[in-house]
Amino acid sequence: MSSLDRKADSCAPYALGVFRIVVGALFASHGAASLFGVFGGAPGSGGTVPFGVWPSWWAAVIQLVCGLLVAFGVLHRAAAVLASGSMAYAYFVVHQPDGLLPLQNDGEQAALFAWSFLLLAFTGPGALALSRVRRRPELAAA
Repeated sequence: MSSLDRKADSCAPYALGVFRIVVGALFASHGAASLFGVFGGAPGSGGTVPFGVWPSWWAAVIQLVCGLLVAFGVLHRAAAVLASGSMAYAYFVVHQPDGLLPLQNDGEQAALFAWSFLLLAFTGPGALALSRVRRRPELAAA
């Protein structure tokens, strides 16, 4: 194994942690935009989505809550699975009828989020996760 490979391997948990933080924050910002009208508001209207309306309001809640949980690394696996599923639903229900491929149906963002969250569900949070900080005292006591 080369020196570069060893360096990359030692940095991998931090790269995964930064990836998790960025993806979670981007996802949460979509939910915040739709729920609170910040960052330009909900796509299409620029305002907020009406309370309780299926599926837009519920999707925004999932985006905000799961995005924050993933970004902070708390309950990240469950949140990532739920976020991935919601984006798969968005892709197949909202985008797929407009064309087969993501480039044809404007579903690139939904597809990328779905696969990114699925990856995070399987790889774990990486470094810099609050769940890892919370576990450290338990490990020291064991």
